[in-house]
Amino acid sequence: MHDDARRERDEIVALSMFTVANGMTEEVKRAFRDRPHLVEQSPGFLRMEVIESVDDANEIWLLTYWAYGDSYHSWHRSHAHHESHRGIPKGLKLVSKSARVKFVRHVGS
Repeated sequence: MHDDARRERDEIVALSMFTVANGMTEEVKRAFRDRPHLVEQSPGFLRMEVIESVDDANEIWLLTYWAYGDSYHSWHRSHAHHESHRGIPKGLKLVSKSARVKFVRHVGS
């Protein structure tokens, strides 16, 4: 198998979704813009995008791209991951059961 094809097969995207319940959406967006960028130091990290739903600006999607699945799981268990959450606005409440993570792979362009 060609190295590019193997790399593409191993890459994953962690799609984290949540909906802000208590009017703190702008604070959440600011926290993402001002984040400490700790994930960039994690082995296997490729890039991150934070987007909002056009239909509901309170719905935030976080896409993190990883060279391989284990790299996300190692990051998620790390001290740096927990440290990165210090920037979560105090008092933030989410819509019940809205927070979830899905893992996807790129199929084609």
